[in-house]
Amino acid sequence: MNMRDALKKRDNFLAQIRQFFSQRDVVEVQTPQLLDTPVADAYIDSITMQVNKDIEQKSKYLHTSPELEMKKLLAHGSGDIYQICTVFRDNEQGTQNFNEFLMLEYYRLGFDVHQLMDDIVQLLNALGIQSRVSKLSYAQAFFEYTDIDILNTDFEALKVVAKTHGLSTDFEWIEDLQIFLFTHLIEPKLKDLPLCFIYDYPIMQSALAKVEGQVAHRFELYMNGVEIANGYDELQEAKTYQQRFNDEINKRSVLDKTSVDLDKGFLSSLQNPLPQCAGVAIGIERLLSQINLK
Repeated sequence: MNMRDALKKRDNFLAQIRQFFSQRDVVEVQTPQLLDTPVADAYIDSITMQVNKDIEQKSKYLHTSPELEMKKLLAHGSGDIYQICTVFRDNEQGTQNFNEFLMLEYYRLGFDVHQLMDDIVQLLNALGIQSRVSKLSYAQAFFEYTDIDILNTDFEALKVVAKTHGLSTDFEWIEDLQIFLFTHLIEPKLKDLPLCFIYDYPIMQSALAKVEGQVAHRFELYMNGVEIANGYDELQEAKTYQQRFNDEINKRSVLDKTSVDLDKGFLSSLQNPLPQCAGVAIGIERLLSQINLK
């Protein structure tokens, strides 16, 4: 395929996404990319920019996701919204990770994660992807592929499991070992599934998703074993967001990573809680790469 045809194919792909949302009255938005506060996530790093150096030498941060800025809109009555934007992350490495990439993020009011998963399947159908869809809970995936009761196996027992597979046990927290085991023991099996949603993660991997009992209501979508999307049943209250942010800030300190401040601007914007909604971030290049394999 020549350059012109490749560009037209990509342009048509983005147009189809926009048409899908337009038909469902989901409004496209554009939020700031240069922020006052870096991301708090322990394993995602913001790229720092020095701005106004001839005036006040102030630090700004390129957004790693439009999530929090979009949630400000949701809290102020935006209704269903989506955004297609370039995001930026520091200290990325690997064949699927880049410092700059295109993200689709969208939110549907009144949805839970299962309704959102079904909505994503409809989006993929509109993009010409008609593959068989599988859904496995995180616990079910571990039972089926490794016979591990992941929700009821403690840190020390998981280290024993890792050792039996010749894997590292050098982890500070159980959630990191769970993720490591998933990457090495489960993800290779997902290559045989064209479209697979993994949902209901252990609560220690809750990120910014609601929790219930032993699980966090979040999901990830894999295409042929490649992670494409990450979605949540979104938190609503400022107090809960503050707790999650503080947990991540504390983890950054333990890991001796660059310290970050609490995003008080975001918290103050949630004087009115978010409406019940589910949201998802989809990596456009990853999605396109899997479509182009067909």
